[in-house]
Amino acid sequence: MKLLLQSVFAASVVFAVNSAPISDAYAQTMPDGFTELTKRLSPAVVNISTAQNIEVSDIVPQFKEGSPLEGFNDFFNRDNNRGRVSKSLGSGFVIDASGYIVTNNHVIEGADVIEVIFPNEETYDAKLLGRDPSTDLALLKIESDEDFPFVDFGDSTTLEVGEWVMAIGNPFGYGGSVSAGIVSAQNRRINHGNYDDFIQTDVAINKGNSGGPMFNMDGDVIGVNTAIISPSGGSVGISFSIPSDLAQSVVKQLRDFGETRRASIGIRVQEVDKNLAKSYKLDEPKGAIITSVVSGKPAEDGGLKVGDLITKVGNIDVPSDRDLFRIIAETQIGKAVNITVIRKRKEKVVSVTPERLKEKVTKDNLHGDKPDPDQASQDVMGISIEALSDAVRREHKIKSETKGVRVTEVSTKSAAAGKLKEGDIIEQVSFEDITSPKEFEDAIAAAEENDQTVAFLVNRGGNYVLYSFETS
Repeated sequence: MKLLLQSVFAASVVFAVNSAPISDAYAQTMPDGFTELTKRLSPAVVNISTAQNIEVSDIVPQFKEGSPLEGFNDFFNRDNNRGRVSKSLGSGFVIDASGYIVTNNHVIEGADVIEVIFPNEETYDAKLLGRDPSTDLALLKIESDEDFPFVDFGDSTTLEVGEWVMAIGNPFGYGGSVSAGIVSAQNRRINHGNYDDFIQTDVAINKGNSGGPMFNMDGDVIGVNTAIISPSGGSVGISFSIPSDLAQSVVKQLRDFGETRRASIGIRVQEVDKNLAKSYKLDEPKGAIITSVVSGKPAEDGGLKVGDLITKVGNIDVPSDRDLFRIIAETQIGKAVNITVIRKRKEKVVSVTPERLKEKVTKDNLHGDKPDPDQASQDVMGISIEALSDAVRREHKIKSETKGVRVTEVSTKSAAAGKLKEGDIIEQVSFEDITSPKEFEDAIAAAEENDQTVAFLVNRGGNYVLYSFETS
């Protein structure tokens, strides 16, 4: 089963459910069609084409003009001046007459050239104003002397399961494709990061729909198509969209600042299940339990402790752990906020002053940080490990709060053979936290120098195991 970052979009209708027969008075009738909505909305939905210049190895030859083998340059997709060009296609939508366009970050990530193509084939070069890998959103800008057609964001908080929705996008390069369906579920978590809160629909969404809009029956954008679940790469009727209330907040920051500006307090948390709720004397699960407080960060300075169950930030209730980071992110940076916790079964209020979260992508660094040599994979003691990059986390569904390195292979001659397994996350070496392959290597080297045994704290699917090994 694959989770593919290729947009989802659908259409929906609300049906009342109770023990009595459903009458027409309580059920919303199925739309007669989507013709009028399509005519009105399609002009503002665009195709997005990107290109990336890639360094080509000398192993792949560049044949001279006039050579009988010149045609192979096209086969290798070579550009005589810049090397091979990689192209991708996605979708987007205009949100302002002056030419602001929303799409997915993964559609434009790494692109050197971004083109926007309207349904009437008009094409514009787009400027990347800002992008946010955490929510997979990006904001583009195109210029013209005339106004562009645009669509408005709607209120996704009013969306209901069973409601009709409609998608317009560019699946497999077929621009202007319309599909419709219903909202299948809300508040879905797909292990995409701290801000997981997706709308699930049953619309036929495929590669190229990414970044396209999901409309309600009023013609408002209530979601941005982002991902599908698929065993084959094609649509199987399970797709996910970023809710418009989250998208609007991110887009506004990208438009105003060219980057996101989120607050952070430096904690890791876990969800509250029914059993844990009882132990905290709660009638039902809510809030988030602190599992780690980062040293020197606002949470520690404010007196938050491991085991505290956060129920409220300011005057905002915390329904679950997935809501907490979004709520904190939207608090004012540098201004104290009261955080209500349950500690030892008693309610307590502590004051914490959030700091600005360090983002990987800023307005001055739209392509993100350069690869860190300290994050490069290592092979130590016959144990091959890799950094927990965004790509590794997505591929192996590793939560963003998990820190450490991932085991990729264990030599049969290693002291760890038969103990460590591929996929294990090593979080500590000799009881010290590690966050990179370089830190892992340095910790092993320190143990060898002191002729010590080395202890690994291993996270195996959420369960912890402690192993000890001789370093020589």
